[in-house]
Amino acid sequence: MYEDFARKLATTMWGDYDETPGRTTDTPAITDLDTVVIDGNFPWTIVTIETDAGVRGIGEAYPAPGVHEIITDYLRPVLVDENPLDVERLYHLMRESLSGRGSQQGIATIAISGVELALWDVAGKVLDQPVYQLLGGKMREEIRIYADCHAGESMIDAALEGQSRETYRPEAYAEEAREAVTEGYDLIKFDLDVPSGREIQTEARHLTDPEIEHKRRLVEAVAEAVGDEAEYAFDLHWNFAPESARRLCEAVEPYGPIWIEDPLPPENTEAMAQLSRAVDVPILTGENRYGRHGFRDLLEAGAVDFVAPDVPKTGGIAESKKIGDLADTRYCALTPHNIGSPVATMAGVHVGASVPNFLALEFHAREVPWWDDLVVGEEPLIQDGRIAVPDDPGLGIELDWDVVEEHRKR
Repeated sequence: MYEDFARKLATTMWGDYDETPGRTTDTPAITDLDTVVIDGNFPWTIVTIETDAGVRGIGEAYPAPGVHEIITDYLRPVLVDENPLDVERLYHLMRESLSGRGSQQGIATIAISGVELALWDVAGKVLDQPVYQLLGGKMREEIRIYADCHAGESMIDAALEGQSRETYRPEAYAEEAREAVTEGYDLIKFDLDVPSGREIQTEARHLTDPEIEHKRRLVEAVAEAVGDEAEYAFDLHWNFAPESARRLCEAVEPYGPIWIEDPLPPENTEAMAQLSRAVDVPILTGENRYGRHGFRDLLEAGAVDFVAPDVPKTGGIAESKKIGDLADTRYCALTPHNIGSPVATMAGVHVGASVPNFLALEFHAREVPWWDDLVVGEEPLIQDGRIAVPDDPGLGIELDWDVVEEHRKR
């Protein structure tokens, strides 16, 4: 009886019924998948889906080795001829097809995430709706963006060239903080796991008192530079042990950071929960967690105040929304991690538009002057620290493929 009803419903909506699940003779079909890597401040892996409806979808996968091969060698045969409108079914189909190759987390999930973003873009374009509308509608008209700021050499450059204690100095942090606020951002973030010119035992994850004092001075400089014009957060990149993280949090607590990010390695939920209970500074984590199952224990243990899934890494748009909904049951705000191109950023915009507990989306490419040039259009995406939620179909942007080609990673 149910099969007969499904056949009638499919015929009513799409025409003659095709025996392939999700397909009728009138539905669009996927004809190809591919990737191109843009050489930005990270290697931005753009995923493209071609269809026989003349619609191309764009997505983005988190930077990771092997993503292209997984998409083209494993996922392309699985998805070609499938109906791209069946995003949820195809997400599970991809996970099942790679179940023996690590589709629960890691590179396989990253590849699936990139394809999932492109599927939503196709679905929105075919149905002439923005992605947020397909997710249930929008909660807000604009998305708050927080700026990831750097005031010194990158950590990699510093390690290669020999770090001087002058590189990461409070004055530089204060100057960069003021510049970001002047650009319109009212939430900014800095790295705290930066060299101070002293030797530290990184293997032991221990911070000496002088190291903690150096980081306290960096936080103090940012706080004094922006006052109440902006909120400020600090990232520790999973580098420290609970004892050092606790001492550091206690040292910076008087300056009122909105959060301390990833103070501990990501695997141990119990340790994170113990730290969260021991300090008064809010804790954010999540960029190294996969899917809503990867966040469930964090939330149940009360180990986190803000959750930060990376949309093109954790499972995609729908999975990130589910993580947001799960966090909302604990009154925990969603603040997606994002180091991507405009494609990943706009995916985060649609997630943020569709959940009630969204706070802000990360922007990590202030130092890339051609970031906006990747997108067709005259106006910059980010204006006064906000991105307007687009009403155009799909993700709401199109790439300028000439600019993509100019910055393509060979």
